[in-house]
Amino acid sequence: METSPRLAGFSAARLERITEHLERHYIEPQKIAGCQVLVARRGVPAYFRSFGFMDLERRRPMRDDTIFRIYSMTKPITSVALMQLFERGLFQLNDAVYRVLPEWRQQQVYVSGEGETMVTRPPAGPMTFRHLLTHTAGLSYGWSDHPVDKLYRQRGIVRQRGATLRSFVEELATVPLFYDPGTRWMYSYATDVCGYLVEALSGRPFDQYLEEEIFEPLGMRDTAFWVPPEKRERFAANYERTAAKTLRLADDPESSPYLERPTFPSGGGGLVGTTADYFRFCEMLRRRGELDGVRILGARTLELMTENHLPGGGDLASVALGAFSETPYAGVGFGLGFAMTIDPVAAGSPARGDFYWGGAASTIFWVDWREDLVVIFMTQLMPSATFNFRGQLKNLVYAAIEE
Repeated sequence: METSPRLAGFSAARLERITEHLERHYIEPQKIAGCQVLVARRGVPAYFRSFGFMDLERRRPMRDDTIFRIYSMTKPITSVALMQLFERGLFQLNDAVYRVLPEWRQQQVYVSGEGETMVTRPPAGPMTFRHLLTHTAGLSYGWSDHPVDKLYRQRGIVRQRGATLRSFVEELATVPLFYDPGTRWMYSYATDVCGYLVEALSGRPFDQYLEEEIFEPLGMRDTAFWVPPEKRERFAANYERTAAKTLRLADDPESSPYLERPTFPSGGGGLVGTTADYFRFCEMLRRRGELDGVRILGARTLELMTENHLPGGGDLASVALGAFSETPYAGVGFGLGFAMTIDPVAAGSPARGDFYWGGAASTIFWVDWREDLVVIFMTQLMPSATFNFRGQLKNLVYAAIEE
């Protein structure tokens, strides 16, 4: 990929600080196996660099076309897909989800107890499409010791082995909600439910819909829910950091579940793809829904998605439950599929109004309309909270802007 810092309004010397920082603090001490960074402004790539290895065990260097597990960076794509159907008049944000999923009409809210002694009550109001898109639906990821999360695990919701999108949402409807929809925020399977809603409303399999309505129009040729045989040599290994601060192989690219087409295409975290592909998606977002003459989403719809929809207009710190997320909470709002900086002082960020998300293997992106900026960082390190790549890259990137 050709780059031009000057045309993009950057100091080339200051952008090189990214190289120095990553090599000195992450690659040389082997805190990560490898990574890739793309910085673009005004549609012009200013910095694109690959570091280290995509597969330490086989000593395969990071390639410019490496395929990464993007995990929760799937969520913005799923949210865009659902909002395409919003634009076609198939639902309103405040419509009850049970209009499409009748079994969800009977959902209950947790009150107290555990197991057979669990006490529940009807919700104060129905769960809506808006609640799912904003993670305010009352759902969870099932990882804590809370009695509701224990039910997630007991009923096999967490593992999803052999599940289909339909069977998943049916089972999820049997588990109580953590809170009344629309009152709190909790990172959850909500976007997987959005994936099923895309399928139900469009009449097409979810993965087929994404291919036909987003990936093919945008030229995202390497983004999918699995890695076919002809692309496997480009598939990165995934690592986790041990208590001894060493890297341990978490998913071998030659025996990964991603080598088979899944029965459960997870709209919350199932995609793999390249930096170049995700750049196409982010450029569409930067250009308010259009790229190369192809409109994916209306500009006004995308502007609505990037507004803060949290209860009372507050930040995540004021409404969030649970510690796990892909963002800090202070000064950060949440819209329809994206987090955004609403108070840069509280967030400690040089950006205001940027919108973004990340993935469980420490991948990140953000789009900044004020600066005409797109930044993507790809690596494969679990969990995503291990290092603050987003905060460090924001400091480095914004400091390099000259005009």
